Amino acid sequence: MLESLFNSVSKEKVLLYIAAREEGYAREIAKYYETELSPIQNQLNKLESGGILVSKSVGKTKVFSFNLRNPFYNELVNLLKKAIEFLPEKEKNDLIIYRKRPRRAGKPL
Repeated sequence: MLESLFNSVSKEKVLLYIAAREEGYAREIAKYYETELSPIQNQLNKLESGGILVSKSVGKTKVFSFNLRNPFYNELVNLLKKAIEFLPEKEKNDLIIYRKRPRRAGKPL
């Protein structure tokens, strides 16, 4: 949807993912989109060097999120959230609703 604006499908995927979930790491994003890891890593590194994203280390994992000090932060996030609204319903729900914690043993679905 925004590929022509960002010049890359991988960049669009990375930005949409982080806009929806507020943070993410390369392997998690690549696994979600069922794509190769290296293009996702390249885009994350380019966006970080451009000041769009910032990273922090959590163990051996480099977790990326939006740079709140970027002057275009609000406009970019609003654009991406608007784009998420126009995704197909199933894809939008899969992207937004995400459980990181495991379910308690014996808890009913």
